Amino acid sequence: MSRPPPPPRATPSAATPPGAAPANPPTATAPTGIPAADPSAIPLAASLVPAFGLALAAAVSLGLARFSYALLLPPMAADLGWNWFTGGAMNTANAAGYLLGALLAPRALARFDARALLLGGGLAAALLLALHGAVRHDTAIAALRLLTGMGSAASFVSGGLLAARLAAQSGHAGLLLGLYYGGTGLGVVASALLVPLAVDAPAHWPAAWVALGAAALAATLATALTTRRLAGAPGAAGTGARRERLRWAPLGFALAAYLLFGLGYIGYMSFVIALLRGQGLSEGLRTAFYVLLGAGVVASSWLWAGLLQRARAGGAMALLNGLLALATLLPVLSAHPLAVFASGALFGAVFLSVVASTTALVRRNLPTSLWPAGIAAFTVVFAAGQIAGPTLVGWLADGPGGLPLGFICSAAALALGSLLALRQKPLQQP
Repeated sequence: MSRPPPPPRATPSAATPPGAAPANPPTATAPTGIPAADPSAIPLAASLVPAFGLALAAAVSLGLARFSYALLLPPMAADLGWNWFTGGAMNTANAAGYLLGALLAPRALARFDARALLLGGGLAAALLLALHGAVRHDTAIAALRLLTGMGSAASFVSGGLLAARLAAQSGHAGLLLGLYYGGTGLGVVASALLVPLAVDAPAHWPAAWVALGAAALAATLATALTTRRLAGAPGAAGTGARRERLRWAPLGFALAAYLLFGLGYIGYMSFVIALLRGQGLSEGLRTAFYVLLGAGVVASSWLWAGLLQRARAGGAMALLNGLLALATLLPVLSAHPLAVFASGALFGAVFLSVVASTTALVRRNLPTSLWPAGIAAFTVVFAAGQIAGPTLVGWLADGPGGLPLGFICSAAALALGSLLALRQKPLQQP
């Protein structure tokens, strides 16, 4: 990084007032209490190239390594004789690996350069994705899903930390954070285009995994080229400040809401293609649906930038979780293509912004020295929710209620998460 991140605030009384993102350490404070602009802030144009490189890392860690599975689940289930419970359990293994990686991330960031960890996780994910195409045994596939989750967590947590530090050097924090998380949509779009090309029969799914691995490798190499100025960015212990232990209780409502978000959204992202296939939607329309969903994720960078810029309590997370609950119910209420595409567009435009809202909460409420621990804490509960979600929805789908019942339960979890997020207050008062 070209300059070190801003130091933590000395006292709680120095909190940023609502509506003003603490993107830079104030050099002076106006009588109104609003920090004066930092003249050393890096211009937005100079931040866009590394931000795009970080977005490609998010495309790999979530878009290619996780969300591509929804497209591959139907042909794999048909070829390997899976029921929906088994298909969901494979994504549960991926979430368990993600949780393990998230738990290890703070210690890894304390020892290793954040960019090196980001690139290492991306390269590991690329290799592991390609290896999916070389195995057919359930245990081997589950092991690969678990290891892929670990690599994804290493990359995603490191990328979130680097994105937060990049945002801290600009007056456009909401946009830059949105770009990072919205980069997942690039991976979703790439998956939607690659998988149908590689799978023209149920038994051809291994070729799709190889194609996804190649795409992940290309994206990681592009990340390496575009994030060189971030090299040497310290991990958890490199801010020059005394390391502190994060207290989770003050963020309890936001963490609980995020747990329910992980539980609810993953059911949709694991089984929506299977649901649409069961409803008779053609392959072309299913591909278009997933492309639209991915485009919505990319667009979310701009749609919610202002909201994330102002986010200081749980209101943003509450609004976004509520919209996700509605999007999850739409394909259950109607199989009409208009309802289905409205669901995909709304879900895509919202769900990764919930993730971005947690980084905004961390940046606005914690000192810089606690950013890695804060991001990791939200990642841990996010992963914990995802462990239960796919297996629960798969178990329900194998029963008389089918996939629609699983989607209704997912929507209920998201709605409850919205209510809990409303209870989250700022940690520091202006």
